[in-house]
Amino acid sequence: MTGYEALRKSAAWIDLSARGKIRVTGEDRVRLLHAMCTNDVKNLAPWSGLYAFFLDSRGRILVDATIYNHGESLLLDTEPETGGKLRDHLNKYIIADDVDLEDESSRWACFGLEGPTSSAVATGLGISVPDTEYASQEWGDGFAARVASTGATGIRIFVPIGERDSLVQRLTNAGIPQASTEEARTVRIENGRPRYGEEISERYLVQETQVLNAVNFNKGCYLGQEIVERVRSRGQVHRMLSPVRIEGNASPAAGAKLAVHGEQVAEIASAVFSPGCGEVVALAYVRSQAVHDKLEMTVVGADPPIRAYLR
Repeated sequence: MTGYEALRKSAAWIDLSARGKIRVTGEDRVRLLHAMCTNDVKNLAPWSGLYAFFLDSRGRILVDATIYNHGESLLLDTEPETGGKLRDHLNKYIIADDVDLEDESSRWACFGLEGPTSSAVATGLGISVPDTEYASQEWGDGFAARVASTGATGIRIFVPIGERDSLVQRLTNAGIPQASTEEARTVRIENGRPRYGEEISERYLVQETQVLNAVNFNKGCYLGQEIVERVRSRGQVHRMLSPVRIEGNASPAAGAKLAVHGEQVAEIASAVFSPGCGEVVALAYVRSQAVHDKLEMTVVGADPPIRAYLR
C-alpha cells in the first residue's frame, strides 16, 4: 500500500522533523503569548494544547502555531518556514518581561502518524495517545500530541534527535508506510485542510480562512484583535477559503482565477490531481456570495472550458 492510500484508508507516517519548535519559559510566558495570539493561552491546562494565529496590527496572519503547555514551559510547534519569523516577532514585544525563547528545532525529531486508524496503530506501538485534540502526553524521553495535518485524525510524535533512526526503524518494522511530502499534500487538500505558507499567508484575515478553531472570540485584547472583532461584528467577510473540485486532471497554478459568466469570483490557492477522486481538488478563496449560492464556475483562460464546483 502506498503512503497516499494508507493516509486515506489506514495509517502512514510523515517526517515532520523540519518544523520549527520554540520553547518559551519564564514567569511571564503565559501572559506574553496570551497577548500575542488569537487563542486562550491563559486558561490552557497543563499537557493540553491549542492552535492559534499570530497577527500583525492590521489583523493579517503572520504565522500559525500549535501551542503545548508542558507545565514549566510552553512549546510552539510551527511550519518549517516560520520558526525564525515567529521567534523574531515575539522578541520584539519582550521588553521587561520575564520570558526566554529557545529555538529547539534541531533538538527534536518529529513524525506525524496519520490516517483513520492512526490512534489504534499508535496504541499498538506502545505510544501514549492523548484523549483530546492538541493535548500531549509524555512518551519516553519525548511526547506525543493529538494533532493532524492531513485529515481529522493523527498523532504527532516528538523524540530527541538521537532517537530519530530508532523510531523510523520501529515504524518500518511495524509495516507502516511512509507518506511523501507530495502524498501528504494531496490528502491534505482532499480533506480541505489549509497550511500556513500555501493557502494561508499575510494576505488574509482570520475569518477569510474559515479556520476559526484558532480563535477565541471571548478572550481579552491581543495584537490584531480590533480587526478580528470588527469583521465579526459587521459580518463583512468578502471571500472565504473553500474546497473546490475541478474537472479533468490538469491542476491550475496557484493564483489562477475562477469565474461565473465571465466575472471572476475566486482565486486558486492550491490544486492537485486526486487519484482517489478522479479529478482535481483545490482550495480557493471564493467570494462569499458565490459560496452561499454554490455557483458553478469555470477556470479563466481554459479552452475548452473547464468547470469547477464547490465541494
